[in-house]
Amino acid sequence: MAIIETKNASYIYPGATKPSISDVTIKVEKGEFVLITGPSGCGKTTLCRCFNGLIPHFYQGELKGEVIVAGMDVTQHQTYEMAKHVGLVFQNPENQLFALSVEKDVAFGLENLGYPREEMRKRVDWALNLTGIYDLRERSPHEVSGGQQQRVAIAAVLAMQPEIIVLDEPTSFLDPLSAEKIFDVIYELNQKIGITVVLVEHRLDLTAKYANHIIIMDEGKVCFDGSPREILSAEETRLIGVGIPKATFLYKLLKKEGINLSDVTPLSSEELSALLRGVLEAK
Repeated sequence: MAIIETKNASYIYPGATKPSISDVTIKVEKGEFVLITGPSGCGKTTLCRCFNGLIPHFYQGELKGEVIVAGMDVTQHQTYEMAKHVGLVFQNPENQLFALSVEKDVAFGLENLGYPREEMRKRVDWALNLTGIYDLRERSPHEVSGGQQQRVAIAAVLAMQPEIIVLDEPTSFLDPLSAEKIFDVIYELNQKIGITVVLVEHRLDLTAKYANHIIIMDEGKVCFDGSPREILSAEETRLIGVGIPKATFLYKLLKKEGINLSDVTPLSSEELSALLRGVLEAK
């Protein structure tokens, strides 16, 4: 069952000369881990803003077509209603941090929904520990580093445990190791709790292995929509300007040289190294 569905969705910002997204038709099934990628300015962030009602209720442009999320038409439901079902982590964490302490920022959404104090305490501590910032709980979110702010923003969304988590380049301020730890947490929630994840990310070396669905955009349109292994191994994907995982690229080079490791395209260095070990052991 589709938890997110758009039909010929187009949106143009006020004063813009052309749409940021144009005729976007996609389906995201409940429980999927979806990766949205593409060149800068291709409309990824705009599409994410449609999923929680920021478009059209906050950004006063013109939205055409249909956007249905968790069974609700975003044009008919305000952002505060959508927030009960969709958690959005912005690319710039400062845009969603405002409380006097990290702990209060993470608890803000739960307080607004009227959760009992004990349940709030449990969820806030859980989210702070998952993101590795429990020790910062009494610090001001504006006195910590950019990477730590990003963790606070992610923790605030995780604490809500929404049906859908939308993350717009959520680890852009983090080093690769810290970013991978965050992605591991998000993937675990997807697998164990069934939270639907929509992740916008350029760093496919880190993220492709988690996804079971990929959407590639260019100039406001959807170019590819489907299986990550099939789409990332296609030459057309690379020509658009998408930085395909290095392991996938190396696998394709080896295949051109007549070295066929497997019929399954690797998406990570771990998968490629396992294939190489298998070949060496067979010899």
